[in-house]
Amino acid sequence: MRAAHEIERAVGIDYYVSDAPGTGGSLRESAADFRVRELEAFDTEPADADAGAYPHLVFRATLTNWDTNGFARDLSNKLGISRERVSWAGTKDRNAVTTQLFSVRGVAPDDLPEIGNAELDVVGRAGRPIRFGDLRGNEFRIVVREADPGPVDDVTRDLAAFGGANGEASANASEEGHADGSGEGATSVGVPNLFGQQRFGSYRPVTHEVGLAVLRGDWEGAVMAYVGNPSTAEPPETREARSFVEETHDWSASIERFPRRLRYERAVLNALAENGGERPEEFREALETFPSNLQRLFVHAAQSYVFNRICSERLERGLPFDRAVAGDVVCFADADGEPVLPDADRTQRVTAGRVEVVNRHLERGRAFVTAPLVGTDTEFGEGEPGEIEREVCADVGIEPADFDLPGSFDSTGTRRAILVRSALTVERDPLTFEFALPKGSYATVLLREYLKSGPLSL
Repeated sequence: MRAAHEIERAVGIDYYVSDAPGTGGSLRESAADFRVRELEAFDTEPADADAGAYPHLVFRATLTNWDTNGFARDLSNKLGISRERVSWAGTKDRNAVTTQLFSVRGVAPDDLPEIGNAELDVVGRAGRPIRFGDLRGNEFRIVVREADPGPVDDVTRDLAAFGGANGEASANASEEGHADGSGEGATSVGVPNLFGQQRFGSYRPVTHEVGLAVLRGDWEGAVMAYVGNPSTAEPPETREARSFVEETHDWSASIERFPRRLRYERAVLNALAENGGERPEEFREALETFPSNLQRLFVHAAQSYVFNRICSERLERGLPFDRAVAGDVVCFADADGEPVLPDADRTQRVTAGRVEVVNRHLERGRAFVTAPLVGTDTEFGEGEPGEIEREVCADVGIEPADFDLPGSFDSTGTRRAILVRSALTVERDPLTFEFALPKGSYATVLLREYLKSGPLSL
């Protein structure tokens, strides 16, 4: 294994699983180089259905250079409604062409406004809003510019082996391509199902630090991790503003020092200027100025960081990802569609006497080895896997009971598969990757194994 980049290690990603050199290159030189389309899993009625019974208008949006929250905010402003009336299944990044479903409550099809760099197509109506997770996954077509395709074969072989591919799987690759994943054929590859850098902030990875402070009951520390905590990757004026607020705690004077594009920082500072910003509950009130989905994001980022640390420690100890060992907790597959998804509600502890039986299920794609996204309901594994889970939580300074929090910060937790597989197709000129991933998995976690050029290139 190769050591990961320093900024990745800050979010719990310690290694590459492929020892091969990288292709280098860069992503997102244009939005069209990074295309994402949701694999939808949401049923609708016709658009002319009774709006009383089906109050949520559902539309498909193809967005260019829009992040999901920014688009939702612009849409709600143009409609003159609360941002909370706009819902979607999965958050997408800026600097891409993305196609996904949205729902908006109490709006007629003709009310949808024209928005720059956005194509909106009405799909129908629904009796409830789209909720986060109402999709099966995402399809990707990603172009890497200025890359050396030479290492692709070696990386693909490493990832196929990590994912548990055998000779039979390689032989089943398309005869029109190559078993190594190049050309028109597809190869099954696997990587640790890590949370990508963008989960934490690509240039300034702090969302997990905010979440960890919340879990420790340090509301002031959570606010300062967000509005302070300057990064060398930021422009000088932003670094100076963050340093000023850290040094002075003068909320009113700090507001105008922050660039207007940092609207969330300014909103937090406005709240502190109004409520005094001295007592823990006043810092909590300031954090609650965020939309509810972003409040949850802080705690989710803390969970994600712990999960990444658990996976990194498993790699460090040489435990498999495609097979279970005694003490693991596995979940079974929800086989209702493609890609096949883990069903975190159907779990089983792996005893020493059942390792062989469980591994047969894993080989057939009917089960997944998991690690916890820690919450109030978390029960750790046993044996060495459970030891890793407990030791990471102790090192971070959290335990399941800490997730019993007010409002949107509360989380019961769940379990997440530690391995993600995908059928990958690679074109060489330009270097282009096509693949699909289940919901919650990150394209950049697969691509980093090929580029090895650091998260800021992803």
